[in-house]
Amino acid sequence: MAAAAAASQCIFCQIASKSTSTTLLHTDDKVVAFQDICPAAVRHYLVIPVDHIPTVKDLQRRPEDYSLVNHMLEVGKTLIQRDASQCHQYRFGFHQPPFNSVNHLHLHCFALPYTPRWKCMKYIAMGPFGFVEAEKLLGKIKPLPQVISKV
Repeated sequence: MAAAAAASQCIFCQIASKSTSTTLLHTDDKVVAFQDICPAAVRHYLVIPVDHIPTVKDLQRRPEDYSLVNHMLEVGKTLIQRDASQCHQYRFGFHQPPFNSVNHLHLHCFALPYTPRWKCMKYIAMGPFGFVEAEKLLGKIKPLPQVISKV
């Protein structure tokens, strides 16, 4: 019950359910994407799951979590490369608690450079805190192979 109440108050849940005037750049049954309201780069998009997942700490080594994050990354790469093909550097990642600004999983997708340059400070990896690159997160949640024992 508390989780449902939190989700109903979540701005990203409202965006995902199309209850706001936010322009969606992409929508499917798993994710939606839109421009960050305070862009930190030439292009700065967010890709969020339709379902409320609070943070990266709520992801586990499960096929469905791995598939979701991989899909978020694919959508982000497609949008950024389509809309900022003139850029040669891209970056994709997640804030980790306590540095996430909204408690709804969201992938930051950047076409660099940062604008202004000092905004890069918000996206520095600091071990188990700060910012984690999407590919690194995928490595952490990749399901372990099933071992089949012969009897």
